[in-house]
Amino acid sequence: MNQLDRCEPRQVFRFFEQICSIPHGSGNTAQIADFCVDFAKKHHLRYLRDAANNVILFKEASVGYENAPTVILQGHLDMVCAKTQENTIDMTTQGLQVVAEGDWIHAVGTSLGGDNGIAVAMALAILDDNTLSHPPLEIVLTTDEETGMDGAFALDATPLQGRRMLNLDSEEEGILTVSCAGGLRAEGVLPITRCTANGVRFTVTVNGLLGGHSGVEIHKGRGNAIQLLGRALYALRKETEFSVFDLSGGMVDNAIPLESTAELLIPADSVATCKTVIEQCDAIFKNEYASTDPTIRVTWQVKESAQLAATDAESTDRILFVLLNAPCGVQVMSPDIPGLVQTSLNFGVLRLSESTFHATFSVRSSVGTQKEMLRDRLICLFEGIGGTVTCSGEYPGWAYRKESPLRDLVIQSYFELFGSKPQVVAIHAGLECGLFSDKLPGLDCVSLGPNMKDIHTVNERLSISSTARTYQLVLEILKNSHL
Repeated sequence: MNQLDRCEPRQVFRFFEQICSIPHGSGNTAQIADFCVDFAKKHHLRYLRDAANNVILFKEASVGYENAPTVILQGHLDMVCAKTQENTIDMTTQGLQVVAEGDWIHAVGTSLGGDNGIAVAMALAILDDNTLSHPPLEIVLTTDEETGMDGAFALDATPLQGRRMLNLDSEEEGILTVSCAGGLRAEGVLPITRCTANGVRFTVTVNGLLGGHSGVEIHKGRGNAIQLLGRALYALRKETEFSVFDLSGGMVDNAIPLESTAELLIPADSVATCKTVIEQCDAIFKNEYASTDPTIRVTWQVKESAQLAATDAESTDRILFVLLNAPCGVQVMSPDIPGLVQTSLNFGVLRLSESTFHATFSVRSSVGTQKEMLRDRLICLFEGIGGTVTCSGEYPGWAYRKESPLRDLVIQSYFELFGSKPQVVAIHAGLECGLFSDKLPGLDCVSLGPNMKDIHTVNERLSISSTARTYQLVLEILKNSHL
C-alpha cells in the first residue's frame, strides 16, 4: 500500500506521492516535466513544454462555464533538496520516502518538497476530475523557482489567455498574499593591492546571530554579521593600524548572514589594545541585540607572528569604507500597508580574493523607483572608490490592486466555506506572481496554500487537513468563477 493512501483528498495525495517518487530538485526537472506531459497525453489535454522544462496544461470549461473568465492555476515543479548527514539517498536520482504521521506528512531524512509539489498535485487532481465545475483552465508549472525563478523568467506567456491567477505557492492557510516586492542581486567588486606585511595574526569573528530570510524577516531588527564586523574593524582602526589577510561572511545574498570573520595582521605591541576593543564591541553588541540576537558574540583569537601578503593601507581604508557605509536593512516602510517593509537591502555575502574585495547584496522594494535608487547608491559607493557594481537576477514587484474581483471572489468563497474571512497580506519577498504580473498586463492574482512547516529543511512537513481545506477552497473558487 502507498504511504498516503489513507490521506484525504485521496486524488490529491495520490498525485503528491507520485511527484515525491520523482527526483525534482532545482536544475533537475526533466523527469517531473516528462511526468506532467505524460499526464496531458493520457488525458488528451493540450499542453506546451519549453526548453526550460516549464509545462502549461489547458482544459476547456465544464458545461455552463464556457463564458466564465479563464483561470490560471500556477505553481513550480522544483524543490529544495536537503538531507541529513547520515542519509545516503542520492536526491538527483532517487525519490523520497514519504510518511504520514497524524496530521502531517514528511520525508524520512530529507526535505519533502511540499513547496511546491502540493500545488502540482492539486492542479493535476483538478484536471483529472471531470465532475468538477470550472471555467477554462490554464495550469502553469514553472521550473527552478527556488534558485531565482529562472523558469518564470524564461516562460513565453503569450499563449495564456487568462487574466485571473491563483498562485498555489503559499505556506500558511487562511492568509491570502496579494502583493510582493521586486528585487535584484548586486555584486560590488573593489580592486585591492596586497603587499608583504609582518605582524601578529589576529582573528575577529562575529557569530551567534539568528539570521533569517532577507525579505520576510528583515524587519525583525536582527543583526547582520557582515555589517557588525565592519563596525568592529572600524573600532579597531581608530586605535591601531592593521592590514587584512582574509575576509568572509554569509552564504547567499538573500539570507541575513549569521557569521563573519576577518583575518588581520596587527603590530605586536597592539595585541592587548585589540583584545580590549573587541571585548568592548562584544559588550556593545550584546546590549544592542539582547532581544533580537541573544546569543550574539564577538570573539578574538591571537595566532603566531607571520609574514603574509595582506592589504596595503589604502586598500584597507577602502574596504572599511564599504563595510561601514553600505546601506543595510530596512530603508522605507510602506505608507499604505501598516507593518509592511517597502524597501530594504541585505549585505549578504563578503569575500576577499588575492586581488579583489567582493560584496553581494539583495535589494528589494515594492516600488520600482526605490529599488533603482538603492542600486544607484551602491554604484555610487563603489565607483566613488574605484570599484564596480554588477546587477543580475532582477525581478519585478507585484503591486497591490485596490480593486481585485479575484480577491473578492476568494474572500467570498472562503467565508462561505469556513464562516470567517481570510487575512489579506503583502510580503516583502519575491514571488513568481511579480513576473506573471509583468508578463500579463492586467493580471488579477492571489497567492494561497496549505500549512507547511520548516520548508527547505529536513524537518519540512505538510498538513493533511489543511491541504484538504485548501483544495476545497480552490474548488469553491472555480465553481463560483462564473458569478
